[in-house]
Amino acid sequence: MAPFMRDDFRAIYDNRYGTRRAIISRARKNAKTVEAALILLLHLCGPEARANSQLNSAAQSRDQAAILFSLAAKMVRLSPELNEVVTVRDTAKQLGCPALGTLYRALSADATTAYGLSPALTVHDELGQVRGPRSELYEALETATAAQEEPLSIIISTQAPTDSDLLSILIDDARSGHDQRVVLRIDQAPPDCDPFSEQAIREANPAFDIFLNQQEVLAMADDARRMPSRESEYRNLVLNQRVEARSPFISRGLFETCSAPPKPIDGVPVYGGLDLASVNDLTSMELIGKVDGVWQVHSTFWLPADGLLDKAKKDRVPYDLWHRDGYLLTVPGKSVDYQYVAEYLRGVFDRYDIRKIAFDRWAFDFLKPWLIKAGFSEETLKEVFVEFGQGSKSMTPALRVLEGEFLNARLAHGNHPVLANCARNAVVIGKEDARRLSKDHSLGRIDGMVALAMAMGVSPLEDDADLDEWLANAVMH
Repeated sequence: MAPFMRDDFRAIYDNRYGTRRAIISRARKNAKTVEAALILLLHLCGPEARANSQLNSAAQSRDQAAILFSLAAKMVRLSPELNEVVTVRDTAKQLGCPALGTLYRALSADATTAYGLSPALTVHDELGQVRGPRSELYEALETATAAQEEPLSIIISTQAPTDSDLLSILIDDARSGHDQRVVLRIDQAPPDCDPFSEQAIREANPAFDIFLNQQEVLAMADDARRMPSRESEYRNLVLNQRVEARSPFISRGLFETCSAPPKPIDGVPVYGGLDLASVNDLTSMELIGKVDGVWQVHSTFWLPADGLLDKAKKDRVPYDLWHRDGYLLTVPGKSVDYQYVAEYLRGVFDRYDIRKIAFDRWAFDFLKPWLIKAGFSEETLKEVFVEFGQGSKSMTPALRVLEGEFLNARLAHGNHPVLANCARNAVVIGKEDARRLSKDHSLGRIDGMVALAMAMGVSPLEDDADLDEWLANAVMH
């Protein structure tokens, strides 16, 4: 094995505290899966094997689950000694050692298959693909180890995109040193380095001078340097940095530059965007008012109370925690009752100087009768509520202004966690002069960013001589 691989094994098996979890994170093509296959065989039929024990590997897709199994099976078939003691079952993706009664199974994202198991060893493959802080499959397998005397979990993956993703949380906890039985082996390029330099590549790729194709890796760096659209993917997969491989409309760093707590917007003109989702889905309202030259962003989100935890698991975001902390409102029942939204809006109008509220025509016909019942006049509905299309014709100027306000740090959103999640997910499609936010191409819920863009789209435009030049330079670079 390469020296860095030997060091991984020493860190795991020579830990004087004993190892319950090991995280191996580095760039792609640095033999993480090879190490995982070796560890599996070590516990299946080698010195670490325990009679009648179960071994599992877990991945987020069937194809990913098959990769680790196939590599371990190939090692068995290429070794006469292993071939004599290990049975390969290709269809079931299982390896067994009949003499010891040990069995290895490759599992994919269906968590129900993990319940009832009691693994002595679990390998979590590419856990960085899990979005959000939870994975039902991961939790099912980790809690299943309670019956084992010395269970071992191995996590192999490039880094996840954000700090709030499961793998990032596990890595940060390991770095804190709270549990000496957790081993962290991570190689990544420093965030402040030249990302296209050989030194940055070496930091994340210990195999660079051993068995990687240097010419190909350097070509990837050149591609990312020339084409900004490739940079995020390059930083995540080649430099092992926490960067979203698919570039969002507003980058994480740019979003965080505007994270000052929003000031009250009482007494100033207020504009809003209302994204009415289906009755059982996320509904968002963004209100903006300018104070001291900065747009103060006040966010409101709703979800049905019934089934909140199930929806959190499905979307892989902590809706229940956001609700507990006051960032997400829940509506009694299984749907967002439009009567509730109308009454909430009545309170908003009574408090603030609302000038315009942009809305997507979808579902507004169902809300309108409740607005009238809540005391809104037909004149108010006609003058204040503005129909806002979701196509490029309406969205292009709105996105251009929103982008400019972010670039000039003229927003204060308080890093609202639900809005921040929507910002990470939001992807723009189309050319520069015809763009729109796409829910189909985005990575998750984007309702908050849609509502914020609509609010900005109905706000009064102000002359800014530097905006065109700033945006042109941003696109150029």
